[in-house]
Amino acid sequence: MKRHVVLIGLPGSGKTTVGRLVAEQLHAEFVDIDAIIERREGRPIGLIFAEKGEAAFRDMERKEMEAALAGEAAVIAPGGGWAAQPGAIEGAKPHALVVYLSARPENAAQRAAPEGTRPLLSGDDPVARMRLLQKEREPFYRGAHAQVDTERKAPPQIATEVVRLAQSSAGW
Repeated sequence: MKRHVVLIGLPGSGKTTVGRLVAEQLHAEFVDIDAIIERREGRPIGLIFAEKGEAAFRDMERKEMEAALAGEAAVIAPGGGWAAQPGAIEGAKPHALVVYLSARPENAAQRAAPEGTRPLLSGDDPVARMRLLQKEREPFYRGAHAQVDTERKAPPQIATEVVRLAQSSAGW
């Protein structure tokens, strides 16, 4: 039986770009949790954070992930902080292959631009913020079923690795 493929990692690690390629190769739906929340709320994530706070956003994110995991097998990209919520990865694992796309904070920060679209990276030094996010989230990310290093690889290469993992252990 096919299971979902859930991509986790820092903002800028390639979850959306790689996720679209993986979904295309697996002939599956791609589910971008941030995009769903933005459509439902009618405003960008940054405004949701500013107006409602991170806790409210995380609650929306959790609900959307639960809905996605309850649906047909798909490639799912939650926001970078979803995996760092207590119980999130453990709750997804029975339904999905969870793959950690690892990236150096410097590279992730560069790819996560433009400025202002990612509320947890705003400020004078996005690389320092990304390092802090990595330090906070890495213990959670390491709970994934598998890890794919994204350094010095193009998105199609990374997608090929994820597709191989999905085919060997998620029933694709």
